[in-house]
Amino acid sequence: MGKRQHQKDKMYITCAEYTHFYGGKKPDIPQTNFRRLPFDHCSLSLQPFAYPVCTPEGIVFDLLNIVPWLKKYGTNPSNGEKLDGRSLIKLNFAKNSEGKYHCPVLFTVFTNNSHIVAIKTTGNVYAHEAVEQLNIKAKNFRDLLTDEPFSRQDIITLQDPTNLDKFNVSNFFHVKNNMKIVDPDEEKAKQDPSYYLKNTNTETRETLQELYKAFQGDEVLAATMRVPEKTKVDKLNAAHYSTGKVSASFTSTAMVPETTHEAAAIDEDVLRYQFVKKKGYVRLHTSHGDLNLELHCDLTPKTCENFIKLCKKQYYDGTVFHRSIRNFVIQGGDPTGTGTGGESYWGKPFKDEFWPNLSHTGRGILSMANSGPNTNKSQFLSLVWHFPLCLRKPHLPHSMQVWGSCRRLASGPLVSPWRLCVDVSTAFLRPPASASLPSAPARTWTRSTPSLGGSLEALTH
Repeated sequence: MGKRQHQKDKMYITCAEYTHFYGGKKPDIPQTNFRRLPFDHCSLSLQPFAYPVCTPEGIVFDLLNIVPWLKKYGTNPSNGEKLDGRSLIKLNFAKNSEGKYHCPVLFTVFTNNSHIVAIKTTGNVYAHEAVEQLNIKAKNFRDLLTDEPFSRQDIITLQDPTNLDKFNVSNFFHVKNNMKIVDPDEEKAKQDPSYYLKNTNTETRETLQELYKAFQGDEVLAATMRVPEKTKVDKLNAAHYSTGKVSASFTSTAMVPETTHEAAAIDEDVLRYQFVKKKGYVRLHTSHGDLNLELHCDLTPKTCENFIKLCKKQYYDGTVFHRSIRNFVIQGGDPTGTGTGGESYWGKPFKDEFWPNLSHTGRGILSMANSGPNTNKSQFLSLVWHFPLCLRKPHLPHSMQVWGSCRRLASGPLVSPWRLCVDVSTAFLRPPASASLPSAPARTWTRSTPSLGGSLEALTH
């Protein structure tokens, strides 16, 4: 080490240090860092849009957000300039089977680095590469989907990866000036004092709960403040794991302290399905005779329950087998007859139920027709021909689960499947519906008294 290395260290602030580090006029506050807004977000709410519209400059908004803004301010939220609602252009984004926005011509998925344009006259959204190759270079200024004519000035750039100034949230006019649209429901909720109570202790929370039980005012507001009811746990629906509230309350001060481990509750459908041990049988009365179906309710209870309940609801009455591939499959179950409609009994897609011993081998196999994994609704298909091992058979996606078989057409052989029309469906045996859980007294259980912070409660039948 060198000598006198600290001889320049002073016990006081020098003039140079005061000038450059501590004293003098401070520089202006630097501009806020760049904050990128995704292309599928509204420039006003900064949330994903549902009904996209854009200005002639290509700034995208959600229709539900921009209309109240224009009624109050009449300006563009991004730059503060005057904006007329009649100049907004409705955008038609195309989605793929995964629900992602993509170009309807090139089928390339849009990302934050894609060059996206829209046609002003139709509102259709394309990738810039498709418009450049098929419209500009070919000098064919017609919409690629609707064939409507347009001019080159009608091409609106929604996103240019080389120019992202209009996607900088920090430069938005309404963000700089803190301008917002007041929600009437939120203003009504602010009139209640409990709206401002974010963190409360146990005594205050218990007092408020007693107050909410006897609350006689606005029922809608009272419903939002009531504590959700807990699912009762008994000897049948008790899981082998706990709810995790003890560990969560130990690590988080925002939760009420819990010292007792409670078993989590298993879904009621899972409990019911374990009692299903029989097959289900359904007869479809068609225009060419009766179709006798055998359902694997013991293996695929969720799928069979969906089909049986739809039959009981007369959902398939009057439907047709809209798709037919000669010597391969017939597909039906769509009330619209187009192959794009239909929904499950619960109104949303349900998960697949695969078994290794259920495969597309043999004539009359029933399987679900879907658009991918876990997207089952109401459509189904049936094999109409058995392919020997020596012949090459057409391919069926592995996402189509097998859940039953078609025994025969009661009035004759299975011919002309594309002309079949379902008149009435009858379910003879409904195992998922007949499977029921024991009554409440039979499901009672006794609890052993746990110690403070003890392990999972012992369950005694």
